[in-house]
Amino acid sequence: MTLGIMAKDRETSDAMTIVIAGGIVVALSFGVRSVFGGIVEPVSRDLFGGRIEVFSLAIAIQNLVWGLAQPAFGAVADKWGDRLALWLGLGCYALGLAVCVTGTTPLAQHLGTGLLVGMGISGTAFGVVLAVVGRAAPPDKRSAYLGLTSALGSVGQVILPLVVSQLVEWFDWRIVMIIVASMLAPMALCIPRLRTAAVPPAAGASVSLSQTLCHALTQPSYLLLGLGFFVCGFHLAFITAHLPNFVEHFCVGTTMSPEELRAFGLRALALVGLANIAGTLLASHLGTVFPKPYVLAAIYGLRSVVLILFISQPVTPLSVMVFAMAMGILWLSTVPLTSALVLVMFGPRAMGTLFGIVFLSHQLGGFAGVWIGGAYFDSFGDYDAIWYASILLGLLSAGLHLCVKEREIPTRVSGPGCPARRTGAVR
Repeated sequence: MTLGIMAKDRETSDAMTIVIAGGIVVALSFGVRSVFGGIVEPVSRDLFGGRIEVFSLAIAIQNLVWGLAQPAFGAVADKWGDRLALWLGLGCYALGLAVCVTGTTPLAQHLGTGLLVGMGISGTAFGVVLAVVGRAAPPDKRSAYLGLTSALGSVGQVILPLVVSQLVEWFDWRIVMIIVASMLAPMALCIPRLRTAAVPPAAGASVSLSQTLCHALTQPSYLLLGLGFFVCGFHLAFITAHLPNFVEHFCVGTTMSPEELRAFGLRALALVGLANIAGTLLASHLGTVFPKPYVLAAIYGLRSVVLILFISQPVTPLSVMVFAMAMGILWLSTVPLTSALVLVMFGPRAMGTLFGIVFLSHQLGGFAGVWIGGAYFDSFGDYDAIWYASILLGLLSAGLHLCVKEREIPTRVSGPGCPARRTGAVR
């Protein structure tokens, strides 16, 4: 009995080590990603004659590639090991930031800021890290551990925008991004800690990764989860990329200069990250008390309410901070709940790939939010239609999540390329 208790304590200790290391990796990955909105204006002024659409498209490509590459990095993690996927991601991230700093053409920015950084985030952010945590956590603590990792990851969005909001007032944007790139270095110390044992198939089951994926894509609840996550990506990417520019151009009741207003917008994003820590932990707890789809529906519905209240009033420094606090509570609280639902449906064995597919939808939404936001601003000089679209999409996502069923889905493999057979659920 004593040996059993000791083994359980060691399992919990190992899992917590993975949670902390994973949280640091996500914090750095997501924190670096969150600062690009703070350099949209100086990059556009310096390289592209003041038009923000070019660099907005680079950030949009980043979001799209993040999503497109996520299933591939998830498959690498599922088949060849989580750490290989993480090392590949870190390499792409560093190379992409180097191209961002040195590139002077639209193609260079689309390649560096867009393609390579997008691949870097795919290999180092939620998709791979949460799969590691899901495999390592005891089944009765998975939801809590996923929420804790996501909350720790939010620390990066608090710290890095605050740092960059000061740096952009004193240094050229290239110097700022060199400093930001150096902040990825601690990942190299954390990645070796992210090791878990392979999860075997359930007794009597023999289901390949491709069969599991084929089966998942026939499940209405899984597809609805992906469609709803599109809206999350639209909201997060649009606000992250364009809030500093929105504040710079439309904030009233202040004597701050345009540069100071842009820095203030970055500080608002830092507040979003701070509030998100509490919001993520709260949502994870609520997901253990109430059905997770209902909690998700409430989050998306409340986002729409917050957006309505924000744009219906004059934009002032106070309203921006209130908006940041409220939206922050609802920010990444969707991630642990969505990943936990994938775990409930299909188990941890193919978690990297299956969550990667859902996350692809999230990033398609991110691509749309960033690019359309920039193109609309260049054409009309405001963001009004994008705010209204965000409200409607939030209400739509709330409705979609009310139709998601939180239950284990027995694997039934059939269809083109999937041999017809029925097995136990992949675990």
